[in-house]
Amino acid sequence: MRPRLLPVLVPTVALLATSCGSGGPSGDGEPTGSGGRMVAVVASADLYANAPQRFAVGLPFADGRLVSFGSVGVRFSYTGTAEQSIAPQPGPEATAAYVPTPGTPDGRGSGPIVAQPSEARGVYEARGVTFDAAGIWQVEVAADVQGAGTQTARASFSVAAAPSLPAPGQPALKTENLTIRSKGAPLGAIDSRADLNGKIPDPELHRWTIARAIEEHRPALVVFATPVYCVSRFCGPVTDLVDELAMRYDDRAVFIHVEIWRDFQDQVINRAAADWLLRNDDLTEPWLYLIGADGTILDRWGSLFAEGEVAEALRRLPPMRP
Repeated sequence: MRPRLLPVLVPTVALLATSCGSGGPSGDGEPTGSGGRMVAVVASADLYANAPQRFAVGLPFADGRLVSFGSVGVRFSYTGTAEQSIAPQPGPEATAAYVPTPGTPDGRGSGPIVAQPSEARGVYEARGVTFDAAGIWQVEVAADVQGAGTQTARASFSVAAAPSLPAPGQPALKTENLTIRSKGAPLGAIDSRADLNGKIPDPELHRWTIARAIEEHRPALVVFATPVYCVSRFCGPVTDLVDELAMRYDDRAVFIHVEIWRDFQDQVINRAAADWLLRNDDLTEPWLYLIGADGTILDRWGSLFAEGEVAEALRRLPPMRP
C-alpha cells in the first residue's frame, strides 16, 4: 500500500473538501455551517491528553474567503468516545491568535475580517490547551468579524491517550537524514525544489543529520516538509522561514530540513521522514521540531507557527560552543 501524505490543514474551501487530514471535513472534524456562515476546520494533528499543547483552527467561509487577523475565542467540550457519546462536558476556554502563512500580512492591530486567500491566509492558534481525557472533543469558535457580525462555528476532533508522533519530553530519534554530502541520493530527495532547477537551495539546512547534532550535543531546529509537493501548501513558506531563522540564530542551534519524498513519482518516502512521521500508512506535514543539546525534544509545531514564538525559543538556548 502506498503511503498517504496528509495536510495538517489545506487553506481553501475547495481543498478542504478533499482533505483527509486529522480534523478535516472528511474526518471526525466535520465542520458545521453553510452558505455565508463561518466554518471551523481543526488544523492540529496528533492531539493527546494531559499535556499542554497548541490548538489551531482555520476559519473559512463557504465561498472561499477566510477569516483573518486579530483573535477569536475558543471553548472546548468533551463528548465521549467513538464507541459511546455523552452529553457535552465543559472543558478549557482560551483566546486564539491569528498566525499568518509566512510571507502574508499579519494584520497587526486589525480585528478579524473576511479576506480573499490572495490577501491573507492563516490559522488561529491557542496555546497551552490541556485536554484531560482521550476521546472526542468539540471546539466552538466565536469571532466578531468586521462586516459579518458575530460568527460561531463548531468542529469535532479526536484526542488520543498518548502522542503518535515524537513529542516534547521524549528523546529525539537519532536519524541519518540525507544531506548535501549523501552519496547516491537524488538531489530532489534532499530538497524537492532541486527537481525544478537541479540545484539544492538553502545549503545551510542540508549540512547536518539529526543523529550528528545529537551526538555532538548541538540543539537542532528541524523542519519536515516537501516544498514542491506539499499538500497543505505551507511547506515552502515554512521552510523559507526556517532558513531565515538559521541566518539569525546560527549560534544557538543547527538547522535541518528533512525532505519528505525520496521519489515523488513512485511515492517513496525518505526513511528519515517515515521514521518520524509515518504512522499507519499516513503522514502529516509540515512539522517543526526543536531538539535540545541533550537530545530531548523541547517543542514541536505543526502546520503554521508564529515566527516570534520560535525565535524566542531559540533565544532561550545558551550559545553553542564554536
